[in-house]
Parts: sequence; C-alpha cells; structure tokens
Amino acid sequence: MNIGFFDSGIGGLSVLKEALKLMPNENYIYYGDTDNAPYGIKTKEEVRDLTFSAVEFLVRHDIKALVIACNTATSAAVRELRQKYDFPVIGMEPAIKPAVEKNNGAHKRVLTLATPLTLKEEKFQSLVSRFDTEHIVDMLPAPKLVEFAENFMFDNPVVEAYLRDILPKDIDKYGTLVLGCTHFPLFRNVLARIVPGIDIIDGNEGTVRHLHEVLKAANKLETSKEKGRIIFYRSGTLVEDPAMLEKYYRILA
Repeated sequence: MNIGFFDSGIGGLSVLKEALKLMPNENYIYYGDTDNAPYGIKTKEEVRDLTFSAVEFLVRHDIKALVIACNTATSAAVRELRQKYDFPVIGMEPAIKPAVEKNNGAHKRVLTLATPLTLKEEKFQSLVSRFDTEHIVDMLPAPKLVEFAENFMFDNPVVEAYLRDILPKDIDKYGTLVLGCTHFPLFRNVLARIVPGIDIIDGNEGTVRHLHEVLKAANKLETSKEKGRIIFYRSGTLVEDPAMLEKYYRILA
C-alpha cells in the first residue's frame, strides 16, 4: 500500500523529503494540484472542494495513510476528511509552540510567514491563542512565494528582492521565523542569507514523526528492507517527463 501526500503544488515535497529520511522503505504517491495553485489566495470553500477531489483520486490508488502536506488545505479541510475516511489523515501545523517556547522571556518576538488563508483561518488563530500567552507572535502573508516555488524559482534576485521588500525593517527584534507554508522551506537558503542569526523553523519534521508514530501504533509500517518507490501526479496526470522528475528529485535530495 501507499502513503498519500497531497499539496497544492510542489511545496509538499519539502515534507516528503523528511518522510524519506525516516521511512525510506515506504511506497509514496504524491499529488500536487499544480493546475489550481496557489491555494492560499482562494476561499476556504474552494480549497476544501479541491482538496476533497484530490483525496478521492488518491483513495483510488490504495493508500493506507494520507498527509495533507499543505497548511492551507489542512486548515480548510482536515477535520472533514477525518470524519469521512477511516485511514489516518495527518495535517500540517505551523511550529508556533516551539517558537514561542524558545522566545518567551528572551525579549525576542516570533514572525510567522504563511499564506493569507492560513493566517486568517480559525485553526491557525486557535493555535496562536493556545500557545502565545505573552503575545509575541506576529504574522506576515507571503503569497508570491508559492508562485515563485511553482516556477522553481528558489534563490534568485527576484525572490530576494520580494522578501527584502515584505520583511519588517526591524527584523532584528525577531528570534524565530516560522515557515507556515510547505512551499516556504524551499526558500530557506535565501531567507538565511537575508535574516542571519534568526532561527528558521517549520513543522515538517514533527509532522513526519507523527505519521511514523501513527503507522507504528496501527502496525502499518512497511516491513520490506528494500527502498520504496515514489509516484508523482500533477492534478491527476502522471508525471513521466524526465526533466520534471529531475526537478522533483533535486528538491528531495
């Protein structure tokens, strides 16, 4: 059986990369809804409908667990997906808790970078309310980063100029930058150059550890010692183009 990964595009590859480190023997099927990206500027209803359509596709491909490797889709649809399906549905959660724990009492603030829909959704707001008791978390939408990523523009002058333009001028007051969209870790190199000395974290590793724990508890971890396979789909179309596959595997390396 397969572990299904779903994202609005290629951002979920940053989560799959962590899964391959921890569970290299599993078989994966990755669905990036590139025809409809970006999700972060759509309505909640649009994102929910697109997510359910993609998951229905994955269900037909024999999945034993599903990772919604997209913060926006998690916010819009994960609760209903868990109600509908009996296999584990793992969603994304921005790393607010560890960021707050590190910076509380340190006279530093936390900046969360995410899509507009993620930041305004009840799920994210509830997460912040639960852990940000000292009100040190600030939020910054960065929708263009998703578009840059979908065009495989990760570290170039256009991306750097955009980030320098939107990031606060008083960036030194922040101790941690939380990447609240799975596309955003793809920009870690350029971000580290722009904000040296600031801790940059995401929720990918924690999500994959949770997936592993859930599968282990259900006795559904792959027992084969052979390296698993990965199948990629772009909005329902099998990815077979060698050049595109090379781009995917370069991200996963």
